[in-house]
Amino acid sequence: MTYVRVSGLSIRFPVYAVDHRSLKKHIVGATVGGKVMAASSGPPIISALRGVSLSLEPGDRLGLIGHNGSGKTTLLRALAGAYAPDEGKLEVRGRIASLLDLSLGVDPSATGLENIRLRAMIAGLTKRQVDERMDEIAEFSGLGPYLAMPLKTYSAGMQARLAFSVATSVEADVVLMDEWISVGDASFREASHKRLTNMVDAASILVIASHDVNTIRSYCTKVMRLEAGRASPVVDINQLDDLIAA
Repeated sequence: MTYVRVSGLSIRFPVYAVDHRSLKKHIVGATVGGKVMAASSGPPIISALRGVSLSLEPGDRLGLIGHNGSGKTTLLRALAGAYAPDEGKLEVRGRIASLLDLSLGVDPSATGLENIRLRAMIAGLTKRQVDERMDEIAEFSGLGPYLAMPLKTYSAGMQARLAFSVATSVEADVVLMDEWISVGDASFREASHKRLTNMVDAASILVIASHDVNTIRSYCTKVMRLEAGRASPVVDINQLDDLIAA
């Protein structure tokens, strides 16, 4: 059974090569951000998440709201397995599609086709699955003969199209997103929106962080607010306005 269970999750980052006093002054003067923890020795510590708990079951679509630096992306990366808990427990059951950094794993010197294979295998596809989906991924990207050329010859928009085409070819139980993805020109954006919507609809669980209230309201059934690493309880999407105003 697919599920996400997080209990008392805390994640901390040491900050090297920076003056402790100036760092603390900068964060205290900011309106958002992590908390600097005092250390008897060694570098200062940023507490990125503090005691976060949540539980998601199939059918749940959770929206994460909060200012920049509130901990949304850190939580998504923890769910993706990039960060291990310093305290608490985290368990994600099911196949994960992490749409957090579409440029992850690309090789500028390799061709577009070679990068499709590389990025798809990083996303968890087997060699056989990559072979089966190669033509579909290549066709959706719309890059045609450019796929035989090194990625370093691509424009930023072309690279985004290739990365998006690969990332959304994965069938996942749990989809993690940092903002709704929109790439390419008008025609490709329309096709990519449909492809991404189909991927999300097919997933059992969605967790998306966004500053766009309309995105949260459109795709989510539940919402959680993060501030300075601390999280509100998970509430029904009908309470979104109350959570924003809190």
